[in-house]
Amino acid sequence: MNVLLGVGNDMRGDDGVGVYIARKFKADGWVSMDCSTVPENYLGKVIKYRPERLVIVDAAEMGLKAGEIRRIPKDKMGMASFSTHSLPLSIFISHVERNCSAEITVIGIQPKEMYGEMSEEVKKAGERVMKYLAEERIDEIEELK
Repeated sequence: MNVLLGVGNDMRGDDGVGVYIARKFKADGWVSMDCSTVPENYLGKVIKYRPERLVIVDAAEMGLKAGEIRRIPKDKMGMASFSTHSLPLSIFISHVERNCSAEITVIGIQPKEMYGEMSEEVKKAGERVMKYLAEERIDEIEELK
């Protein structure tokens, strides 16, 4: 079993890409959860599923072109800005690590606009992320440097 957590605020344009993906993504062997801006509220559910892999997807300011996708390793979490969480993702990930042995991957998508509708660049990036997930090709996503 794998778990996908989509994080973000869909009332803030591209910040909603994580929840957009969580709501649309369907694949065998996956449970998908729309966590909005409070992934910590889903810690108990994640632990209950005991996933082999946990993937967290969120808009992240990484200084890239809009729609660029990166895997963000734990040691690079400070290089990306996740703006709408009540608890930093790094702290949430530490709680998950203490309670289950899942391989954790954070995927960031560079936003264009944090207001209005989701931009086409970011929506297309969300579609690409869903394809990577469904085809179990997550490790092919470039890592943030």
